[in-house]
Amino acid sequence: MKREKRTWHSPALDKDMTVIVYGEGGVPMLGFPTQDSMASNWEDFGMTECLGDEINGGKLQLFVPDTVDAESWSCGNGIGSWRTARQESYFRYITGELMPFIRDRNGTGMLPIVCGCSMGADHAVISFFRRPDLFSALIALSGVYDASYFYGGYMDADLYNNSPEVFLRGMPADHPYIGLYNTKRMILCTGQGAWEEDGVRTLRDMERIFREKGIHAWCDYWGPDVNHDWPWWFRQMKYFLPYALGEKT
Repeated sequence: MKREKRTWHSPALDKDMTVIVYGEGGVPMLGFPTQDSMASNWEDFGMTECLGDEINGGKLQLFVPDTVDAESWSCGNGIGSWRTARQESYFRYITGELMPFIRDRNGTGMLPIVCGCSMGADHAVISFFRRPDLFSALIALSGVYDASYFYGGYMDADLYNNSPEVFLRGMPADHPYIGLYNTKRMILCTGQGAWEEDGVRTLRDMERIFREKGIHAWCDYWGPDVNHDWPWWFRQMKYFLPYALGEKT
């Protein structure tokens, strides 16, 4: 598998950030790591191997970036406003620095699929619903979309903008993004087994918001044997990928 590691100093974050690129050509895919993880996360846990046929066959080109979760979502003893500002800076890094790199490096002109597992699903959902113009599809596996799970009762403007369950609930019914969302393929999935209680709860909240706003996302709940863990995410990714690629409807 062709593998390329690129690092540059991010102006948005004022720190060096790495992205690993897997494959050459094909549909670009932005894959966010799990909580507190770095760019090698999908490789370390076997997701790149799971997608090896698609990557080696030129169907997909995968881009996996570093995170700053330890400075934002996971920084439980930090100042709330600093933590949320750090997440907003990460969003600006993704949309303002990484997305142009993906576009240039991939060279096909196709919009990326954005995806992730666990906290990676949170980042994928934030990125997609804030900037649907940048992506073709969404695959979010086992996310927890309730900001209070990470921040308690704290809320400010930056956290509002990075809390899909909040900003979507407040979105006007005639907002132009709703029509744009519905031209895309949106898949959110959770298991109902070990460590998935909050994933089920928050996905049901998201599903209610989607119904209220007329957003046609696919919310899928796998069985009570399906745990919050990589072996299930492998199976889910392989199952949903043809839908995200538009090969199945």
